[in-house]
Amino acid sequence: MPLLLKFSFYSHSHSSHFLSSTAMAMCSSFCPQIPHRLKGKPFFSFSSKSKPLFLPFKLISSQASNVTAKADALSTRVGFLGLGIMGSPMAQNLLKAGCDVTVWNRTKSKCDPLINLGAKYMPSPEEVAASCDVTFAMLADPESAIDVACGKNGAANGIGPGKGYVDVSTVDGGTSKLISMQIKDTGALFLEAPVSGSKKPAEDGQLIFLTAGDKSLYDTVAPFLDIMGKSRFYLGDVGNGAAMKLVVNMIMGSMMASFSEGILLSEKVGLDPNVLVEVVSQGAISAPMYSLKGPSMTKSLYPTAFPLKHQQKDLRLALGLAESVSQPTPIAAAANELYKVAISHGLSDQDFSAVIEALKAKK
Repeated sequence: MPLLLKFSFYSHSHSSHFLSSTAMAMCSSFCPQIPHRLKGKPFFSFSSKSKPLFLPFKLISSQASNVTAKADALSTRVGFLGLGIMGSPMAQNLLKAGCDVTVWNRTKSKCDPLINLGAKYMPSPEEVAASCDVTFAMLADPESAIDVACGKNGAANGIGPGKGYVDVSTVDGGTSKLISMQIKDTGALFLEAPVSGSKKPAEDGQLIFLTAGDKSLYDTVAPFLDIMGKSRFYLGDVGNGAAMKLVVNMIMGSMMASFSEGILLSEKVGLDPNVLVEVVSQGAISAPMYSLKGPSMTKSLYPTAFPLKHQQKDLRLALGLAESVSQPTPIAAAANELYKVAISHGLSDQDFSAVIEALKAKK
């Protein structure tokens, strides 16, 4: 009973963390002490027929289940492919939580900081997938996502029955379905789980996961998603997660373009753009993005949290999605052209807020 009371604050909802930063540090020392009678089914089980552990009180049953899930999560072998701006902090949070993590990246030097934190390394996606129970992939674009999953030495060559592949990259629905088909042909399970959030939310474990695919795999990897994010949504069939992410990023890209116009217009008519940022942050159109990006934009500084080239890629994919269902998106189309101009000015690797420079060039 004392153990159950110790973990009473871990009650889990659909959209909350199952581990606080303190709990992550404590878990590795407490979980091994769980009495055998409290342990449920093995963590990496995809059976939908398994009956839940029965205890007399619903609350205690929930707490015991959470403790068991955490203990089993820590013993599951997790692979992580792609250690860029987003992938590196996501994998790092898994390591800090005590997970057994194996990493791969095209440029091996990007793996070194994680290896120093205790990660294992494999020289190919195929070997990562073969050695792990579940493999996450965070790649820059559809082409990279397909190559890492399905290409030579790709994950599909090493994965198989009893394993899972979770693609957290932002890609179009067609790409996601292609990867899903290749993975499932091996007998493994597939989940798409693109994230809403950029560098800081990734570092802080505050991402939002937009998932679709095998529900049993979603349930299995939920503890890992809760380490890396603040909320998660299950959206049904493969393609729905990709579509949701593209819609969200289409809105975001359009908002940033309009915000850029407002900053420059206020400056042109003699207003202080910093005051504009403050006014916007207190009104009905307030958004965290404006408060976060505005102060640096007025100084022409664009520290990269979400590269501009990726925002333009997402707008392009969103426009393709809209075209496929004959949905007019004139505002997003105009914003996309502005990002293309910014890329032509050499701003691809700057933060997407650097789109404002494309408007300055038109003066």
